[in-house]
Amino acid sequence: RGVEQSRSMESILKECLDLAEAGYKEITLLGQNIDAYGRDMTPKRNFADLLHYLNDGIPDGTVERIRYVTSHPRYFSDRVIDAVASLDKVCELFHLPFQAGDDAVLKGMRRGYTYDSYMKIIKKIKERSPDAAICGDVIVGFPGETDEAFQRTLDLMNEVKFDNLNTFAYSKRPNTEAALWSNQVPEDVKAERLQKVQRLAIKHGLERSERYLGRVVEVLVEDRNPKNIQQVVGRTRQNRQVFFDGDIDEYMSKLVNVRIIEARPWSLTGELA
Repeated sequence: RGVEQSRSMESILKECLDLAEAGYKEITLLGQNIDAYGRDMTPKRNFADLLHYLNDGIPDGTVERIRYVTSHPRYFSDRVIDAVASLDKVCELFHLPFQAGDDAVLKGMRRGYTYDSYMKIIKKIKERSPDAAICGDVIVGFPGETDEAFQRTLDLMNEVKFDNLNTFAYSKRPNTEAALWSNQVPEDVKAERLQKVQRLAIKHGLERSERYLGRVVEVLVEDRNPKNIQQVVGRTRQNRQVFFDGDIDEYMSKLVNVRIIEARPWSLTGELA
């Protein structure tokens, strides 16, 4: 990928304003590690500075939502939590891949953090932005992962209860150290562990969806429901999909208040409030 380079805040704002003029309501800031933003600048900036700059610079009534991906727990900054909690255009969503719950496995992955340091971040998020969604990534079956180490992953999942979790089984990548290690986890064990984390992720996803029942949420309409053309589909600020009855020609790209009446692990159904 080459050396990380930070675009100027001015150029990013200009692109956002161009998108706003074209009618876009939501933008996503993409970076391999958003917390590296600004370290190569003079004077140095940080990602929270960028969020404040965009939130203040984008006129109200144009781009309504700002999202970003991806954070790395090793470099994650409290300033980003504060920005998400305080800025009206920045969506309440944190994507923090944890990959594993066992410290020895994390060390083998060279992740640069521990179970405890990851949970300190989660605690701060829940304190400062209690309605935020927390999403993550996990890999099971990394070389050397014992049954006890895998249990630590399940422990972490139970402690966090992710709104959404991307799940993967470890596979060898060419030219990586771990691919050459002798303590590879058998494929059938990896498959069993993957099923366990997926079942637990569904359970937690449903629990997190059920917190919306009876609430009125703001939904940005994105499309027609392909399975029911009488419905439209959009997303909450926390990125939960919401289906409700409506005409796509009337509601496309609009912010609509919807009362949630049904919850599923990864989506919701509502009615116009």
